[in-house]
Amino acid sequence: MAKAEYTLDSVRGALIREEDTIIYGLIERAKFPTNSQTYTHNYTGIPGFSGSLLHFVVINTEAVQAKAGRYKNLEENPFFPENLPPSLVTSYPFTQFLHAGTASININKSIWKLYIHELLPLFVASGDDGNYAQTAASDLSLLQAISRRIHYGKFVAEVKFRESPQDYEPLIRAKDTEGLMKLLTFESVEEMVRKRVEKKAMLYGKDVTLNNDDDDNDGNIKKYKVDPSVASTLYKKWLIPLTKDVQVEYLLNRLD
Repeated sequence: MAKAEYTLDSVRGALIREEDTIIYGLIERAKFPTNSQTYTHNYTGIPGFSGSLLHFVVINTEAVQAKAGRYKNLEENPFFPENLPPSLVTSYPFTQFLHAGTASININKSIWKLYIHELLPLFVASGDDGNYAQTAASDLSLLQAISRRIHYGKFVAEVKFRESPQDYEPLIRAKDTEGLMKLLTFESVEEMVRKRVEKKAMLYGKDVTLNNDDDDNDGNIKKYKVDPSVASTLYKKWLIPLTKDVQVEYLLNRLD
């Protein structure tokens, strides 16, 4: 997503492209059942480590990616930023677009909890096939995509602020959270996004056959790798509201 210049069109385009990544992430995770051992702290038994297998995979993967320079790009937000190792490679000169002091906004702890306890039960079949490491890897990819989409709200907020500072500054100075949320909310746009991601989930998640129609052999029920309504629910219930929460938090600190 890195780019030299951020505009309202470019940030909207980035959010639309992120929809594809998230939907494919849902499809990949749905290949595995619940595999609850991936999330229990008493399964790993790794010496010197206390946490679930998912914790172990994410912490160690983020450490490797940090050494490779991933988190030098402010579009990326680690789930475990504490004690990340420094980058070992020459840093790319990413555009320092965000206001100083606001780039540290990170709600990944909340994203982590809702992902495991609320999102997974919506679309993952119950069961255990033993593929815990593979499950954790697919979880990580989807978690990173969801996090990137939500925290991209910082860039959206900065673009909107620069375009209309006269609209935002009085609300920011008054610490008017409700007023900022109202200014950022466009229900017709949100509805369009929800419809688009549901349609994409239908297209990307359809079982493809060589038949001339989309029906299965038993009738008129179309089969999908993930129920398309899950994508719509994900955006309606979590992604859009949390993105706006990030925008509001960013704006409240914009004039510091």
